Formats: sequence, C-alpha cells, structure tokens
Amino acid sequence: MFSPSLCTQRHNFVVDFVQQHKPKKVIDLGCADCRLLRRLRFLRDVEFLVGVDIKSSSIKKKMHSLAPFPGEYLQPGNKPLTIELYEGSVIEEEPRTKGFDLATCIELIEHLQLAEVGRFSEVLFGYMQPTAVIVSTPNADFNCLLPGRPKLRNPDHKFEWTQVEFHSWASGICGAYGYAVEFTGVGKVTNGPESSGFCSQIGVFKRESSRSNVPPGDEVTEDVPVYSVLYRMEYPSLQNNNIFQRTLVNEVLYWAEHLRTQWAASQRGIGPEQTQDSQGLGAAAEGEQPFLHEGFLCIPLSSFMSCPRVRELSGSMVHLRDLLLGDPRVRLIANSVALDMGEEDPGVQSEEQADAWGSGRHGNVAVEEGIKEDWGAQVCKP
Repeated sequence: MFSPSLCTQRHNFVVDFVQQHKPKKVIDLGCADCRLLRRLRFLRDVEFLVGVDIKSSSIKKKMHSLAPFPGEYLQPGNKPLTIELYEGSVIEEEPRTKGFDLATCIELIEHLQLAEVGRFSEVLFGYMQPTAVIVSTPNADFNCLLPGRPKLRNPDHKFEWTQVEFHSWASGICGAYGYAVEFTGVGKVTNGPESSGFCSQIGVFKRESSRSNVPPGDEVTEDVPVYSVLYRMEYPSLQNNNIFQRTLVNEVLYWAEHLRTQWAASQRGIGPEQTQDSQGLGAAAEGEQPFLHEGFLCIPLSSFMSCPRVRELSGSMVHLRDLLLGDPRVRLIANSVALDMGEEDPGVQSEEQADAWGSGRHGNVAVEEGIKEDWGAQVCKP
C-alpha cells in the first residue's frame, strides 16, 4: 500500500530527527537485524550507537554489516564512532543504557505482554531517562483499511492500540516522568477517513525535567550489568592519536611519491603536463624545489603545504615538522622529506629504470606494505 515501504518511512522519520537535533548518543531498543543502525552510522554527528534486542540470533545475522568500509581506514572521519550491540530485555535495568540523547522504540511495544508495558515504561522513562524518545506502534484504527481487515497485523503482536489508547499511555508517561510528547505518524492514505489517522502512529517524547525514580530514604544500590555484549566496533577516527599520525604520514608519503615522479620526469626533459601523475602538482613550484643530497632526493616541507589534505591535518609547516619528527617511516634532512634514491641517480639510469621511478613502482614498497599491515591491525573483532 505504501511507497516507500512503511518500514522505510519509519526509519526516514528517525534519520530526519537525528539530522535535525544531532544527538551524539543513540540507542535503538528492539534493533532486530540492525537495519536502522546501518543508516544511523552514516550520520557522523552520532558518536555512540547502541542496539538492544532480546533475540541474539536476529542481531548476529547482520551485525558485521556495521563494520567500517575499507576506505574509512584510509580516510578516517574527524569524529569518533563506537557501536555496541547487546542481547537483553527492555524490561530489565541495564546501567549501560543510561545517559543517551535519543532512544528509539520502532514497532517494539506491541511485542510485549500488556502486563509488561508498565515495567517497560518505568525502565525507559524512569531508569534510562534519555533526553528524547521516539516510539512508533501500529494504529489499530487504521487496520480496517488494510487488506483482510486484520485484528492484529503480526502473529507476534500481543496488542495494538487505537489512537486514543496510545495518547492515553503517552499522557501518563509525561505526567509520571516529566516528559512532553508530540504525536505524528507515517503511512497515510488519501482515500481513507480522516479519523483513521496514520498506519504507524508515532510519539516523540522530550524530557522537560530530571526526576529520580528512587523514593526519598531508599538506598541507592550499585548497578550491575545484565546485558550480554554481542558486538563492539570502534571506527577509525582522527581523534585517535595513532590513527591521526598514520593518516598524516600516509598523505605525506603519497604526496612525496608524486613529487618524485614529477622531479624524475623533469630530469628526462618531460614537462609536468606530460606526466600521468601530475594532477595539480604544478602547485608544488610554490615551495622550494627538490634537491639531491648524499643519495637522497630531499623534498622541502614547504612543498607539502600545497597538498590540501596535508595542510588541513597539520595546519602549518612548523607543526608538520613536529609531527614527522621521530616517525620511523619518514626521514627528515634539513627541513625536507628525504627519499632514498638508491646508488644511482635516476636521471642517468636507463629509460626502463627511469620509467620505474616515474611510475612510483620503486622506492617505498616496503613502507607501503607496512602501512597496509598496520591498517589491517586496526579492525576490531567482537
């Protein structure tokens, strides 16, 4: 009946909310196959993403799809992102679920027994106390418009609320725990009665005041974790000093190889415009020119400031020098990056050897392989 599908519309609603309000810590209760989490991980304002489901089998089917792409190790993001997946019940108090900016409960509550809804409300709004909560659930008033006019849409649904029942529950939450709620939904048909509302009704709760769910005089006991961790992944981020250093050095070595290619071509009388790897590298002429010194081609640090990425990461030539000092993959000579040219000057080598220099196939192979191995070691395993 709906295009895009109702599930997609619900997830779109959450994504739009996150893009607008930019919460840093988000928890998805009843995450199932992690479909919503896979979309939220691309919103890099989110720094901590958690999924919870009582069925570990559902999580395990797709949890590895939350791993970073290989390119994210080569170009780490500016902000950190950690993803954790737990097996556990939403009616249990788990200390690691406290302190979130947003909790989502997308088509979850109707899978609970009606007698468990009160406990779920207490745990979510009284114990976890997230800043905002998005709850979506089937609208029973809409069922008369669905094929077959089902009483319940899914065999696992224990109940489905009418709009009046949903509003009544939400109003009770607001009064008991200090939240305000706005009602909306997704899935509307143009030819249905206005009273039928949305196919999926949504309540957006925002905390107005902080309340303790511990009565005065009661002793506060230490929380003990009850959920099982199924998966944890830390994304590569420039906030990590080791990853920042690797990223900067990779950019410097990559740029150095291009500058060496340009220099080798000039030794053979080929202009920069004739080399395949000269993409914008004429800007290097703004800095000092490379020079030979005791078997090394020395590329002044000022030349690297023509690389936008190096300039972005280092900020200044002085800071760039400080960052490169002591790194075993970079040799500095007289404020220059020194590349080992071997025993012979490539300008006087055979044409085949000079082509090897010009194509970047010679020189830092061992270094490049070492970098690849280094990146591979960053992949976190659950």
